[in-house]
Amino acid sequence: MLLAIDTSAGTSVAVVDLERGILAELGTEDTMRHAEVVGRLVADCLAAARVGVGDLSAVVGGMGPGPFTGLRVGIAAARVFALGAGKQFVPIVSHDAIAFGRYRAGHVGDLVVVTDARRREVNWSAYSGADDVGLPIRIEPPGVAKPAVLQAPDWAHAGSPRFDAATVSAGDLGLVAELCWAHQRAFAVDEALYLRSPDVTMSTGPKRVS
Repeated sequence: MLLAIDTSAGTSVAVVDLERGILAELGTEDTMRHAEVVGRLVADCLAAARVGVGDLSAVVGGMGPGPFTGLRVGIAAARVFALGAGKQFVPIVSHDAIAFGRYRAGHVGDLVVVTDARRREVNWSAYSGADDVGLPIRIEPPGVAKPAVLQAPDWAHAGSPRFDAATVSAGDLGLVAELCWAHQRAFAVDEALYLRSPDVTMSTGPKRVS
């Protein structure tokens, strides 16, 4: 039984179980109020699934890629919840959840997953299909680029089917984690996939005043 949280594109929270699937999932496409809604969504999702904190085995966090401000809210929420509940934190690449959902819906073969990276750029990941347990096979790590790059005829994945996702399903994120757990596959690296520097940087020291 896993609680999954993703704020890489909108905010999504779900409770999943390997055998019973997605028990409850709530979310919003709003990309500006992650911090305001994530706590309430977690509480409401647990209530809808009729699951107590003690019933959970772990907490899954979507590691992106995604814009810095939004993405870190979900990762922090998942880590803090896991710490407070005494549960394991499980990192999963958010694009893998999107690809998993597409393959589960019947897509076969190559796939390029694309999400909004802001600043007139997009995040993308490339997949070659799903493996024998349904997990997506990622052949290119998440990247960030101008939209024109992905439309160029000489781009490495030109011609591959493309799926532009406005949101990430925390339910699919949790099911990816469940399958990885059940079949002893590696989780993602516990590092947020910002892919570029944040807008605000730490000061290097006081400025000279003339």
